[in-house]
Amino acid sequence: KELNCNDNDFLTGNLNSLSVLKDTLTKVTIMDCSNVQGNFMDLADFPHLKKVYLDETGVTGDIRDIGKQDFQTLESLTLPSGVYTVELAMSPAHF
Repeated sequence: KELNCNDNDFLTGNLNSLSVLKDTLTKVTIMDCSNVQGNFMDLADFPHLKKVYLDETGVTGDIRDIGKQDFQTLESLTLPSGVYTVELAMSPAHF
């Protein structure tokens, strides 16, 4: 149910190859594996995925591509710097 790959510069591949595990994965941790590529949205339709950690990988994408039907069960998401994200700045007036 969980895929864990950490701190391995020799690991190569693309996130889309995980599609064969789509119906079983609940957690994907690929961290400090700079040669892993793909788009984080390749995991968007995994029905049981609760946690995704992709920090320090070659994964890209755009967080604005996430739709209502994507990542339905997701509880936690950590994305690498290659993914476009929106930074929210809250002033004290917003609290």
